[in-house]
Amino acid sequence: MSQDYNKTLNLPKTEFPMRAGLPKSEPVTLKKWEDNNVYEKLMEHNEGKPLYVLHDGPPYANGDIHLGHALNKILKDFIVRHKNMAGYKSPYVPGWDTHGLPTELKARQKAGIGSSADISVLELRKMCEEFVSGYINDQRDQFKRLGAIGEWDNPYITLKHEFEAEQIKVFAKMASKGYIYKGLKPVYWCPECKTALAEAEIEYAEDPCHSIYVKFKVCDDLGKFEAMGIDPSKVSFVIWTTTTWTLPANVAICVGPRFEYSIVKHNDEYYILATELIKDTMEAAEISDYEVVGTIKGSELEYMKTAHPFIDRESLVIVGEHVTLESGTGCVHTAPGHGVDDYNVCRNYPEIPVICPVNADGVLTDEAG
Repeated sequence: MSQDYNKTLNLPKTEFPMRAGLPKSEPVTLKKWEDNNVYEKLMEHNEGKPLYVLHDGPPYANGDIHLGHALNKILKDFIVRHKNMAGYKSPYVPGWDTHGLPTELKARQKAGIGSSADISVLELRKMCEEFVSGYINDQRDQFKRLGAIGEWDNPYITLKHEFEAEQIKVFAKMASKGYIYKGLKPVYWCPECKTALAEAEIEYAEDPCHSIYVKFKVCDDLGKFEAMGIDPSKVSFVIWTTTTWTLPANVAICVGPRFEYSIVKHNDEYYILATELIKDTMEAAEISDYEVVGTIKGSELEYMKTAHPFIDRESLVIVGEHVTLESGTGCVHTAPGHGVDDYNVCRNYPEIPVICPVNADGVLTDEAG
């Protein structure tokens, strides 16, 4: 005889269904929130309370949302809801970034256009606007589906003229206060897309890294090596770099002003190296028969001049606090036309030129030698 064990369980009687059925029940709940203006009523209820504004960085409107979007929006919704229940008025205004390379790349990919050079600027802008407008609506519905509350019917969108007008107003205020100046700075560049890149858009391939040591012969020692009884024509600063392709743009060698540097003799040559890095450098060069014949502080090396190893150009010895003793030789190859740190330190030396012998295609020019 079979036993009906369900009757032996003392369970509460509820109207909750056995299955959640979320794919069907959630849209009903969201529709109820929308019809009842839950968000608007929440803002009215909290009117006059201290304001807490979550400034939400906008997503790119260039595709359907993914798990990263979900995590981002749900966590921020936690904050907004918590603040609204904790004695604050916490509005949430969603937005979309409709500018930039990620948008352009996806729009061109969808249209089958290889390069921005293959289309006029006006056509490209129109194509991108149509592309992002569709994804704004798609993403808005998808974000709503996550249960996030906010002013979904009143978002900020960077391509709207009123948004651009506000940007111009802010820029005008900055300019009127003297915060805006014109100058040079290194930017990341995409030779395929022919456009500048933000640092966050850079992806490095897993290419093998080849490092080299390079000698820069001294052509003006300011009389300091000569005073030590050393022929300055036989002295070289030794740099170490992993970006060998930037050597044609070298215009300086940077040393740490507080570090001690040694004059290392090998055969009939003298090398300038940070004292702490002599052992590692000599082992890398497979040199064992060397001796230290003197030391000098980094600050005393400033304004010495060296000769570029393969271009008819001088390379000035300068000082910079960004120099470390973690690797290399303590003498840093400096090319302000390629690196932000290099550019910034060279601004202290107006006599140093900014040279970038690479064209928009990523190809070295005649200036590279």
